[in-house]
Amino acid sequence: MHEAQRKVTPQHLKRKAFLYVRQSTMRQVMENTESTERQYALRQRAVALGWPLEQVEVIDRDLGHSAAAAADREGFKTLVSEVGLGHAGIVMGLEVSRLARNSTDWHRLLEICALSDTLILDEDGVYDPAQFNDRLLLGLKGTMSEAELHVLKARLRGGLLNKARRGELKTALPVGLVHDAQDRVRLDPDAQVQQAIRFFFDTFQRTCTSTATVRSFGKEKISFPRRLRAGPRKGELVWGGLTEGRALSLLRNPRYAGAFVFGRTRQRHHGDGKRVTIRKPREEWVSLQCEAHEGYVTWAQYEENQKRLSENARARGPEHRRCPPREGPALLQGLLLCGVCGTRMSVRYYSRGDDLAPHYSCGGRGNKQGERGCQSSSGAGIDAAIGPLVLEALSPLSLEVSLAVQKEIESRLEEADGLRRKQVERARYEADLARHRYMQVDPNNRLVADELEGDWNKKLTALTQAQQEYERRRQQDRLQLDEAARARILSLATDVPRLWADPKTPQRERKQVVRLLLEDVTLLKMDAGLTLHVRFKGGATRTLSLPAPKTAWEERQTNAEVMAEIDRLLDEHTFDEIAALLNERKLVSGTGLPFHGDRVEYLCRHYKLKPRFDRLRAAGLLTLDELAAKLGRSIQTIKLWRRQGRLPVAARKLDDNGRHMYEDPAARGPGELPNAADSDEVQCD
Repeated sequence: MHEAQRKVTPQHLKRKAFLYVRQSTMRQVMENTESTERQYALRQRAVALGWPLEQVEVIDRDLGHSAAAAADREGFKTLVSEVGLGHAGIVMGLEVSRLARNSTDWHRLLEICALSDTLILDEDGVYDPAQFNDRLLLGLKGTMSEAELHVLKARLRGGLLNKARRGELKTALPVGLVHDAQDRVRLDPDAQVQQAIRFFFDTFQRTCTSTATVRSFGKEKISFPRRLRAGPRKGELVWGGLTEGRALSLLRNPRYAGAFVFGRTRQRHHGDGKRVTIRKPREEWVSLQCEAHEGYVTWAQYEENQKRLSENARARGPEHRRCPPREGPALLQGLLLCGVCGTRMSVRYYSRGDDLAPHYSCGGRGNKQGERGCQSSSGAGIDAAIGPLVLEALSPLSLEVSLAVQKEIESRLEEADGLRRKQVERARYEADLARHRYMQVDPNNRLVADELEGDWNKKLTALTQAQQEYERRRQQDRLQLDEAARARILSLATDVPRLWADPKTPQRERKQVVRLLLEDVTLLKMDAGLTLHVRFKGGATRTLSLPAPKTAWEERQTNAEVMAEIDRLLDEHTFDEIAALLNERKLVSGTGLPFHGDRVEYLCRHYKLKPRFDRLRAAGLLTLDELAAKLGRSIQTIKLWRRQGRLPVAARKLDDNGRHMYEDPAARGPGELPNAADSDEVQCD
């Protein structure tokens, strides 16, 4: 004590003495009360060293917190702040492990204490961090404290891992699985829970994406279960909407495939104290034992689901791997391989009138080496060539497919109806339970009776809504699969080509059909044209040769038949008349637009068609001036005779501005001209 009193100076006594009290867990706080009492008793040590009791401040806000890190310990942060501000004369703790079990936190505290001339006291004595020997001893104690924590964790972790490797470790189970009285894993005895989870996996099998699965649950108004993991209602089963995050969690959890698994993830601590969970690759899992208990899917189905999720995620990756079918018109989206580098080609779209046209491109080598991409091609011709192949392969199976579709729809509607019926049964059970609780209460205890009556009314309202929703959806299901719908489904056997070509058929469904039949398609672009190597499911192959795709300006060219028709009509009609005739026949230009006079005139100049003037001249027709000279009359007189229908020769329109050309009078022989009086009258006009 003499040495300790020698280290305590009047300067230290002017400041406060801080006593830091901590227990690692709340269980230790409740059960290891002796350790807590020993820590509080250190206040008397401060009094013995000269501090008044009112200057001894106890910091015990970290009871129930581990000392492995300082991020979650508000009391420790307060202590460090007080020391750094020079308010502390001495810091007291029963032992180093109470203050910190992390060398970083411990040495930071020592450094601050040395700079602010603050002493440290534990059960063994008083230390001055500014002195080398004391600092060395405190550093060793901190290192031993951290090593002690490591040894304790290693012992506990070793036993846990040993049980996990044998598959005997009892872990928290996801919703749908429970432990029985012998701690064996069983399916949840709740029939509604089982049916909801089975319906979830069946829906994913059909839709192939988690997003579509969630949308299907929302569309059918089907609730999904979950168990509360914390709070006063811990372990209780609650029902609500299915989210995409929960859907992915279910699909990635091997427990649903009947496998025991441990060590799938690891956690990392950031500087701000937050923990980040990282999924480890399968080869790094601590334990994986297939068929350890009953599951909702087989292990093969689980592996297939993981493959689908991986393919879906690769759609956003740098390699543009195979991805789920989207809404775009590109039929081979995610299936087309580059014949040069072997990577999957990406899809871009450009506008073509009111429609979108696909364009396949590969930037494989260009992305990695700064070069141009391997190849690219317009997708319209490629998709048009793949469509007949798909129909050819699908036709022998059309009847089987139509029957399978009908069975699938019936099964899906039946499952959805069963789930909604279970929701009504659960709502009825909760209403009956609320009624039973209300009937058991003392009527004179109005505070409790009113609360239970209100809960009963809420449950009855929920039951009524569930029944109404069930009946409404049931009527919709009946209409969805009536006799007319069954007939339409059976007509698939003969109407597959029509349905494929029907613009109302969603493009996503066409892509799903293609993915069921084709493994991939390899494209090789050459000067002579395109070569497609088509690989079917099962290994069969086909090779298609296509002409080189048209360039952008070639695709915008007006159809040759339309231009031939314009050339023919130009013999007898003007530009406006030709445009009207083409529009009546529903013909359009190369850009998909209707015709008008200016567009017809432009096409005639662009394609260098023989002008109408040359055509009429070749037929021997005269201009107005030439006709007036031959007849010996003025231009105005010729115009008036034409308007009055008194002209002895035929007139034909030259353009849409009112100009005409006329037959040669000499070709018709001598004819009778209007009298001179008419001519004088014209001259007066």
